[in-house]
Amino acid sequence: MSERNPKAEGMAWFNPHLTVKNVKGAIEFYEKAFGFKTRMTIPDKAGNVMHAELAYHDMVMMLGPECDEQNVKAPESLNGSPVALYIYVDKIEEFVANAEKAGAKITDPLTDQFWGDRTCAMRCPEGHKWTFAQNVADFDPSNMPT
Repeated sequence: MSERNPKAEGMAWFNPHLTVKNVKGAIEFYEKAFGFKTRMTIPDKAGNVMHAELAYHDMVMMLGPECDEQNVKAPESLNGSPVALYIYVDKIEEFVANAEKAGAKITDPLTDQFWGDRTCAMRCPEGHKWTFAQNVADFDPSNMPT
């Protein structure tokens, strides 16, 4: 048996997969608001996107539609999601302004955190929770809240 890399070429060891109601709409939003680039889409027999891969720097995120047969639901169908994504970006202020202009709903405004990141939390139109961060300082345990 040949020695084959256990992960697919071009993929990270950890790749989030988000379930959304409108895959094409989500792709458009994530490209416009968050700067993702579409790597690939796979259509079903009706021409709807059944799988998509989007890239951001060195990460890949996969998207797919709800699937009743497998009981896979988007946040809207579940009345929220317990999962949040934390992504580092360049120029956090510009990034947040662009995301908000594109339709992201800010849930926690830009804030310098005690661990050294400047963060902003938001929800995308599909209901997923995102926190974007830029590291602006070294972690200093003396800054931890008491």
